[in-house]
Amino acid sequence: MKIAKVYNNNVISAFDEKNEELVVMGRGLAFQKKSGDLVEEAKIEKVFELKNNDISEKFKTLLYEVPIEYMEVTEEIMKVQKSRLGRNLNDSIYLSLTDHIHFAIERNKKGYDIKNALLWEIKRFYDQEFAIGMEALQIIQEKLGVLLPEDEASFIAMHIVNAELSQEMPNVANITNVMQDILNIVKYHFKIDFDEESLNYFRFVTHLKFFAQRLYNKTYIDDDDPLLFETVRKKHQAAFECTEKINQYIQNQFDYNLTNNEKFYLAIHIQRVVNR
Repeated sequence: MKIAKVYNNNVISAFDEKNEELVVMGRGLAFQKKSGDLVEEAKIEKVFELKNNDISEKFKTLLYEVPIEYMEVTEEIMKVQKSRLGRNLNDSIYLSLTDHIHFAIERNKKGYDIKNALLWEIKRFYDQEFAIGMEALQIIQEKLGVLLPEDEASFIAMHIVNAELSQEMPNVANITNVMQDILNIVKYHFKIDFDEESLNYFRFVTHLKFFAQRLYNKTYIDDDDPLLFETVRKKHQAAFECTEKINQYIQNQFDYNLTNNEKFYLAIHIQRVVNR
């Protein structure tokens, strides 16, 4: 693999055997190197494939504007994410999260911290990602010497959720709002408070997370077993009444009518979460 371009002592671009562009990182990887030199593979720490032209150009711009330490902080946060959740995330998070951390620190130094209106919801619905966000604040403080507020932990959590769901950041906020609205419908229909520590609540929230994602992606579940649907509808009438309220909400918000299969799964989760 040969160097195509040197960005700084630690970052280069190169082309692999398929002539696809890569961004390659490693301490001292490009020290005293120039275009055309061979890459010292022993020094490679991270490789990014730049198949998306838009992300590729943004990534290159970021490498010019942001010190390598910020990218290293993101890499440390991703190691924490991997060890806690074991999930492979879209590489675009290295662009979005590095850029966010850099901007957040620049704002913080000027005394302009931003409040996250979804802080409470992020804590509830994405507690694992939020915990990683809190660890990220410690990493940022240790590596970059800046203590960011708790709101930034929730922003970092949203970037992680974004990469998990392969959604744009505005959609993560929209997805969270849909989840909150549906939970409120269930809560007020049954006049209950949820046991947020229960396994059934966790299962319901997880279902809602991906249900809301499907709504924004317009990927719907088709009808499957009408006999099973009717059996469950008759057995859990209150849960299905609540599901019809949710369906009305979805119609108003998305101009979409839930399929019987989607109603079926919602009703099953509602029955579990309210039947304590």
